[in-house]
Amino acid sequence: MKYKMIAMIPARLGSKRIPKKNLRYLAEKPLIQYPIDLALQIPDFESVWVNTESVALGKAIEKMGARFHQRPEEFSADSCTNREFTYHFMCHHECDYVIMVNSTSPLLRVETIHNFLQYVNENDYDTILSTVSEKAESFYHGKALNFDIHNKVNSQMLEPVEKTVWALTAWKRSTFMELEQQGQCPVFGGKLGTFPIPKDESCDLDTEEDWRIAEGAIQARQEAGKTAPRYLVLEDLA
Repeated sequence: MKYKMIAMIPARLGSKRIPKKNLRYLAEKPLIQYPIDLALQIPDFESVWVNTESVALGKAIEKMGARFHQRPEEFSADSCTNREFTYHFMCHHECDYVIMVNSTSPLLRVETIHNFLQYVNENDYDTILSTVSEKAESFYHGKALNFDIHNKVNSQMLEPVEKTVWALTAWKRSTFMELEQQGQCPVFGGKLGTFPIPKDESCDLDTEEDWRIAEGAIQARQEAGKTAPRYLVLEDLA
């Protein structure tokens, strides 16, 4: 089935842990431009919107090719979650699915978004979360989740755990709005699916450490293929 999907890029101007991070340059362009440039390459998006409280930022993103949805100031507070500003956005935009493309995930590739949207079209989930699938011995509150502490096995034999990364999220508009109007949390609402994305695309820029990791990853991509791998030469001990 071919659903009507629109891209929503959240971009709060008053970020605290990385001040004004959506305006800050990451490599050759400001952070907010990464999701805009990606989303504009996706023909399955009926439209691409940046959801922000800032009129000044709204004017800048329109020059980049996206559209501006102005959220109320109260939906840009530190305590506000994507529940509030997404519902406000849905009240103003008709579609089957809202696809949140996170501005704090600048390492996403076009191919990954294509695959994600194909997954949306081929299924009937109300919510789809992007995740990273990892085969690692994992604990929760001191209890082993996916392994037996009395039996060590190689990591490739473990059941993977999935961590939500919020790089991409799909919400069926009708279900989200219905749950919100009923006073239920719609963020994980209805029939829930997960979509693993490549680990090297999963960064979420919340701290300066995250920023440095992203800068290193972008530089590594730019340098990839320019030189052949180098290896330690071992002496023949035979």
